[in-house]
Amino acid sequence: MNNERPLEEIIGERSFAVLLQTAVQPLSRLCNTLAGQPSTKWGKRHFYQLSIEADSLESFLDDYGARFNRTYSLLRELVASLRWFSLAGFSLSHVEGRLETYGIESALSAGEFSNFRACMEDARKGVGEVLEKLSAQIRKETGLLGLSWGEEIFPENNLGGGMPRHRLPRNVGQEDLLEEKERIAEIAAKYEVACLMLAELRARPLENPKERAELLNLVCSETQARVYEATVHNLQSSYDTFVKNTVAEGSDARLPRLRGHMSVTLHLLEAVTFLTHFVERHENDQRSEAADMHLSRLVDRAAVEHIILNDLLMGAILVLTRGQSLAHEILADYTNVQELTVDLPPDLRLHARPASLIVNVVAHHGTPVELEVSGQRCNAGSILELLVTLGSHPDARRLLFRGDENPLRDIRLLFEHGMGEHGMNLLPPVLSYLRSG
Repeated sequence: MNNERPLEEIIGERSFAVLLQTAVQPLSRLCNTLAGQPSTKWGKRHFYQLSIEADSLESFLDDYGARFNRTYSLLRELVASLRWFSLAGFSLSHVEGRLETYGIESALSAGEFSNFRACMEDARKGVGEVLEKLSAQIRKETGLLGLSWGEEIFPENNLGGGMPRHRLPRNVGQEDLLEEKERIAEIAAKYEVACLMLAELRARPLENPKERAELLNLVCSETQARVYEATVHNLQSSYDTFVKNTVAEGSDARLPRLRGHMSVTLHLLEAVTFLTHFVERHENDQRSEAADMHLSRLVDRAAVEHIILNDLLMGAILVLTRGQSLAHEILADYTNVQELTVDLPPDLRLHARPASLIVNVVAHHGTPVELEVSGQRCNAGSILELLVTLGSHPDARRLLFRGDENPLRDIRLLFEHGMGEHGMNLLPPVLSYLRSG
């Protein structure tokens, strides 16, 4: 006889209510505390703790499959929404508290900075108002479920969020051979790439809700928002890993200023991602119809999209692009731009494989390299541009590279050793990163 219990058992809704009564208490106490003051007075620690308690309760509800239960699905969606808006509020309150130390005001005109501050206040106010509504509705919903909300409060001295999060460096795929100056040049170059990425969105403030929704659907889906956020996050992580607290940072005031532009942009893009997630749960039918209708009445989706586009995304683009001239200055000062002329031997053709090695050299060093063939120029770090340019001049035998001395040195060695066409093992040790790639 097999006495093993099944991996999953059904629990009755009344039995679950007993467990939920205990699980909801930390959030209820915190909401009671926050209800005693307007959301405009909430600080970073309040938003942080609210996200923690909402996450804990959401995980509890998910563990029991509340999302797929008619009785508890609405509570689960209310708590999940509370978490996402709390995270957005945390990011915004962090930016608000660090604007002076980040040095953003000096990078913007008086009008730009005034408008930027107004947008931040508008976003924070809008997020806070939604959180107030969600907190009140969660209290109401728990009452309808027969749970006791209670009147206890959450002690202020128990609030978290005062300490920074600790994470290991984001250095997968990065070599340890680059010198400090080359790392700084690489970061400045990638900063300019990030500026181009956001500029290519051609985003603009829109007051018409339909036009705004269409534009966000085109350029700022949750997947796209996560790419923008991750790009700037990786940029800041590289800075903190290789530049922060170094002698170079202490001797060049431009470096921490550039880091300030990264950080403000990152936190605004984080908030964009959090709020876009809330909006897209409706579009992707991830909520039950009843829960979605309830949330639609509670939270004005058009108002949330106004915050996403007009306040946050436009603010992120403004702050990042206003640091681009600084990045360009730094890149110029930390690179030694030279030219390299290469004459191809008769037996060498630059097809896709050797061309990809050139791209890998550029990627390894992280600084821009330009290739000119018969007067046509392209980015040597782009395999597509490289192949198009080379293919447009199949009979050209002279190539001109422009860029920092370090990638040009490796490109010269690559050509001197036949582009690996006679075996990658014949490449010199300094190019070993091409073999491992």
